[in-house]
Amino acid sequence: MKPSMFYRAVLLSLTLALLVGCGANKQTSVPLRPVETVTVKTQPLAAGAGFSGEVRARHETDLAFRIGGKIIERKVDAGAMVRKGQVLARLDPQDAALSATAAKAQMTGAEADLSLAKAELERYRVLHEKNFVSRAVLDAKTTAHQAAQARLDQARAQAAVSRNQSGYTTLLADANGIITSVSAEPGQVVAAGQPVMRLARPNEKEVVINVAENRINEVRESAQAGIFLWANTNKNYPGIVREVAPSADPVTRTFQARVSILQPDLQVKLGMTAVVMFGGQKTVDSVLLPLTAVFQKEGRNQVWVVDPQTGQVAARAIEVSNYREDGVLVSAGLKDGEIVVARGVHKLIPGQTVRLMTTAVPPATVQSTNANKPVGAAN
Repeated sequence: MKPSMFYRAVLLSLTLALLVGCGANKQTSVPLRPVETVTVKTQPLAAGAGFSGEVRARHETDLAFRIGGKIIERKVDAGAMVRKGQVLARLDPQDAALSATAAKAQMTGAEADLSLAKAELERYRVLHEKNFVSRAVLDAKTTAHQAAQARLDQARAQAAVSRNQSGYTTLLADANGIITSVSAEPGQVVAAGQPVMRLARPNEKEVVINVAENRINEVRESAQAGIFLWANTNKNYPGIVREVAPSADPVTRTFQARVSILQPDLQVKLGMTAVVMFGGQKTVDSVLLPLTAVFQKEGRNQVWVVDPQTGQVAARAIEVSNYREDGVLVSAGLKDGEIVVARGVHKLIPGQTVRLMTTAVPPATVQSTNANKPVGAAN
């Protein structure tokens, strides 16, 4: 081997050894996965089912013009409080006014024809008594008089219809209530009966919920229900199931149910989100976890429990007593004060070290403080 090649080989070996030594001293840092968690807390919770819904008025009416035309004015917006008889919108009245004028003219002409037919009948009756005309001629004049009377009755009825249609160009509120939606604007041409706005009567309020088919019997057989608003979870309102749809919705495959609020106050406003709890006063000591905290493995419900000392996660089998819209009720498997991963459970492995982020907000709960009030939970 030539000396130059020998020196090159030695230099390359020293360089590789130096690089390997530097790499050995460098430590690789693995980033910790951040997770949101909840702290386990056992508390008395309603054992029944909970369903989220919307506060609606029991009586809602689609308001529409009784004739077609072009809207020239709309006096109210969505959310406006209106009184019975208040003007809500107007159509262009020109065509209706012309129709009323034409009908009135036809009635005037029919009245003139009737006067002439009546006068001729009187003359021919006198002539018939003096045997100047035959009975057949008198009968013809009598028939002409009766026909004139019928045409006048028809003209009067048509004139009345035209006058009514002239008044139909103004849309009036048929009851006191709130305008919940508006579906037409000035300048738009609408057909007769096309909804222009919706009027809700707020005297009777209820919550509309959608129920899965496997729980519809539970709702039908419930004698009472507890209702509370997401805007104020500290107050419960008694309720009763008023109506359950006889068939499922073709799209969602759920049954719509309406639960009447028996004692609503001013805090219950239309459009608010509410939770309806069924099951009466029966409560059980359970832990309420978010739905995203539970996963299944080997046919069992499990959660990830975080060791506060090492930050490592371990799978824990739990017993679930009920799945609700606001979370999962856990009856066994967890202790108070333990930390459970709330989201991203399918991205973790046993023994993985995690970094705790801001603790996720657990589902809010409403505990019973009065024996006459039902209890419930909200998401």
